[in-house]
Amino acid sequence: MRRICLALPTNRPCADTIAAIGDEAAYAAGRFGAEVHLLVLDSSDTPSRAEHARAARALTPVPGVTVHHLDEEQQRAFLRTVIHRSGAPGPDDLLDLMLPDTVSYGACTNRAFLLATALGCTSVHRRDSDSTYQLLHGEPVFPIHHELLTLGRRAADAAADVSTSELQPADAEKPVSLVGGSFIGELSVDVGEIRELDPQVYHDVVSLWAPPVWSDEQKQELVEASFTGGGTEPFTHDRSVLGAPDIWRVDMCNIALDHEVYERVPLPPATETLGSDYFLLHVALDATLPGVVHNRHIVNHYTPGRRTGPGFTAYQLRFTRFLLSMLYLHPVYGEMIATGAALLDERHRVRADAILDAVRRSAGRDRAENVRRLDVLDRGYRELGGRYAEFADHLAPRRAQLLDEAQADAESFARLIEAWGPLVKAARDTAAPGTTARDSAAPGAGDSAPAGSAVKGSE
Repeated sequence: MRRICLALPTNRPCADTIAAIGDEAAYAAGRFGAEVHLLVLDSSDTPSRAEHARAARALTPVPGVTVHHLDEEQQRAFLRTVIHRSGAPGPDDLLDLMLPDTVSYGACTNRAFLLATALGCTSVHRRDSDSTYQLLHGEPVFPIHHELLTLGRRAADAAADVSTSELQPADAEKPVSLVGGSFIGELSVDVGEIRELDPQVYHDVVSLWAPPVWSDEQKQELVEASFTGGGTEPFTHDRSVLGAPDIWRVDMCNIALDHEVYERVPLPPATETLGSDYFLLHVALDATLPGVVHNRHIVNHYTPGRRTGPGFTAYQLRFTRFLLSMLYLHPVYGEMIATGAALLDERHRVRADAILDAVRRSAGRDRAENVRRLDVLDRGYRELGGRYAEFADHLAPRRAQLLDEAQADAESFARLIEAWGPLVKAARDTAAPGTTARDSAAPGAGDSAPAGSAVKGSE
């Protein structure tokens, strides 16, 4: 029986999302016969965690579904054990990279990867707490439908279960390693107000995440496509495409990855940085691993906090750090594109050593381009005025610190890649919180699915 991890990282109230994702887990178990581990990684405040625990306990028991609601203390205890067993040097630093004391989109997903490995799962299916499912004739449209149809299968075999196949003959024997959709609704990054206030400033700011060597035409195309996801058209019928995945149409609230991808390379653990969880999309595409992109898009909506007072400042800082991270990520992407299929070994597995070398080289990049990015941001936000000008004032004395932190994030990523193999190996031999070693063992001879749904670790 196929064992999967349906993961929901959260740091905000989302009881309704837990109920909805519970329905998706039930759909996966009932429709596909999957053994589903619904994993809620909870970094929210105490009242919200209590509400989430109640929501998890209230899920209707379903054969084949096990629910794990883990707070940060439970996650930390698991990570300490895994890091100790891995024998990796600098265990305290590694723990900080895996569970920092602030927001990290990459780190929370890396924790899901290791916990999925401990649970014996063969894939991770990630959702977000600030999104909901579309409805068709009153019924939710679950992305996991396409994910379980094709993920992990030999690509040539998966071609029968997609609308369109653009699979290249050279990739037919490779596994489908990524299945994803996007979102409909508001921009995925909350910069729409900038576009409304001043389209030129919007262009200048958003184009900062393009490689500096791109032409003006390429940058314009990037600006037009950025953060738009699946647009606004609601779901009416299924469409899916097999081949080199169009990662511009895949969002991390709507993605599934095969274990052979995330068990080889982690995500960047950068803190307070938007987009730090998208690295593996580039790995799959550039390494020529087949993917499926579908149109069961999730509905995106914003939480009010990111548009007011300290929330606005924090969010714009994360956007700034995202732009600065491109100095170190673009060269890695470029090397991966140039390496292509040679990023895979003879068994179609990602060669982490090649990516590690690229990340190490990138960490020493000259900072001049990031100085220019900060100059453009400062000028543009002051032209916008109001709270954007206030944010420019907030940013000005922090420039040197931000430049240092962007480089440190690249160096930390290299460190985590180097430790990742031993961490994954140790996770395989470590029971997830609330389970026994047998519960966490990979499916095999003599293993059986749980009789029903249970909530573990939610107190």
